Amino acid sequence: MAEGLGTAAPAPDSRPSGVSSGVQHDLFQDEDTVNDYGSHNKPGTILQRFVPEGNIPFPDIFQTNQLLFYERFRAYQDYILADCKASEVREFTAEYLEKVLEPSGWQAIWRTNVFEVLVEVTNVDFSSLKAEVKLTHPYLCESRVSTFTLECMKELLELKENQLPLQELWVVFDDSGEFDQTALAIEHVRFFYQNIWRSWDEEEEDEYDYFVRCVEPRLRLHYDILEGRVPSGLIIDYHKLLSECEEIYRKFLNLRSSISNGDADTELENVSMAEGLRLYSEIEQLKQKLKLIENPLLRYVFGYQKHTGIQAKGIRPTGKKITHVVSTSMMASLLHSLLRDKLYQESHEEMEIQFHNDPLSAINACYEGDTVIICPGHYLVNGMFSIADSIELEGYGLPDDIVIEKRGKGDNFVDCTGANVKISNVKFVQHDAVEGILSIHCGKTTLENCVLQCETTGVTVRTSAELLMKNSDLYGAKGAGIEIYPGSKCTLSDNGIHHCKEGILIKDFLDEHYDIPKITMVNNVIHNNEGYGVVLVKPKIFSDLQENAQDGSEGNKILKVQENEEVGAREKMGQEEQMQYTSGELGPYARPEFYDQTDQMEGNCEIVNELVAASTRKGQMKKKRLSGLGIIEADDNLMSQEMFVSIVGNQFKWNGKGRFGSFLF
Repeated sequence: MAEGLGTAAPAPDSRPSGVSSGVQHDLFQDEDTVNDYGSHNKPGTILQRFVPEGNIPFPDIFQTNQLLFYERFRAYQDYILADCKASEVREFTAEYLEKVLEPSGWQAIWRTNVFEVLVEVTNVDFSSLKAEVKLTHPYLCESRVSTFTLECMKELLELKENQLPLQELWVVFDDSGEFDQTALAIEHVRFFYQNIWRSWDEEEEDEYDYFVRCVEPRLRLHYDILEGRVPSGLIIDYHKLLSECEEIYRKFLNLRSSISNGDADTELENVSMAEGLRLYSEIEQLKQKLKLIENPLLRYVFGYQKHTGIQAKGIRPTGKKITHVVSTSMMASLLHSLLRDKLYQESHEEMEIQFHNDPLSAINACYEGDTVIICPGHYLVNGMFSIADSIELEGYGLPDDIVIEKRGKGDNFVDCTGANVKISNVKFVQHDAVEGILSIHCGKTTLENCVLQCETTGVTVRTSAELLMKNSDLYGAKGAGIEIYPGSKCTLSDNGIHHCKEGILIKDFLDEHYDIPKITMVNNVIHNNEGYGVVLVKPKIFSDLQENAQDGSEGNKILKVQENEEVGAREKMGQEEQMQYTSGELGPYARPEFYDQTDQMEGNCEIVNELVAASTRKGQMKKKRLSGLGIIEADDNLMSQEMFVSIVGNQFKWNGKGRFGSFLF
């Protein structure tokens, strides 16, 4: 018997108990060292009874839909599926049910979209996962269709040969404990076929790791959604992709069936074969997209690239630019200081000023070219800052005196899509978030003299976006402090990035359609991060080709390494010595008296070398693709990424795994 497979928690909230919604899944640690969903050693709580809703006095049923993640995980891994193939799932499930399910003598409520009816189970066909039932006396039925009489129900059961799928049965509560395992077993089967199993799973490679490949990531995604760890837009996309894939797969099966039953070597069959190949290709693409979302690691690596989609307002119809002043209260001395420092113009042009109590209302009132001045204070906001126009958000004072704190759960905190957004002298504090503290989807955002107290990831620079961040402090991210996507531009100068999961995450997907991100890092201090100071995400095939890329000289041609002015001796280095240093040879400067400097220099050059190798490989991929199209002679100047990277003067201290690492996917 599967003793202790998991029991239902009596908590009234739909969220599984034992889990904090603020916990971020650690994607760069082994699963054995992390537990997001409750302790594996915690015993399950006692099954409770649930009173069905409705006008018919149905008996109470077992409440089994509140199981914790680890209870379901352990049941599927240890008792039901183990190391079975996808083609063996039904067989293994039947064997499990034979061991734990009472074959007869219990009642259940049969639930459909049209009715609910009380039945008694007389036998169980384990191989088909069905129960043989009969109607109880007295007859209890609640139907959404008034014409559904007792006679209709008897006829329906006769058509079904009195056999019903086990997942449509909810076991009637019995406090003797005799049917606890029966209720749990049916819950596990029901949950599996509703949330885990896909109709195309048997079409996949029939390997023994079905639990690892499919069950575990889908189960984790289900609980990540329950716990609010997945952006709402991504959840919508996932269900849309799932429905679309199921619909196309049904069409594919019908077409395949018609081809197998039709005449051979006919023109119609050739057309059907072509259509079948098209459908199959669509299914494979959709399945890959689903896997990216289901796998927690890939979901984190590739990220969610949609944003609010709020359109820019443009220039105000009157043509004027307004200065918005935010303050919880306005004292005469503060107003006098503002007039002297910010609001008075020597040109004596009339300036329109609007006053607001909170920053969110001020930003929502902005048009192109407006300025928001935030006076000292602690502002609590429940919404999201969506900045679609080129505006300037400026704190009047020191960042620690102008604090904007987000309250309430939500996907985003600050979303920037404006062509030229400037934010300065502000401290952002994030709570209960799913997305990062600042997301730049397009355009340029300048962040100067700011403090970012993060909750999940920190700043995300999406493809085609640009970030200029200087003299700022970022800390507390449970993911990466800064995520840099392919095709973006990121300039980091004189910042502190610390106490995050990873310092900086550079994403390179090795796709010829994406340029490698252009990165400038000067005089930043990256310290006390749990993992690496800087992480480069790249495909596994990249590591096999890295040595070849480094042996060539093409990478050195596309690199410009600036001199570190802090080390006076380096100012006399010639061009040849600089390129030698870039390739990782420290030469005459690897001496004990220069150890600290050269150690930091090595960290900067290690990052540069990886980016050079990635850029070189992308050039090779483009050449190969053009050669396949018949373009034999390719201009090397056009093939290069023209990546001018400046990574100098940065300090990497006390990072848990070191200053630089690569993550292969």
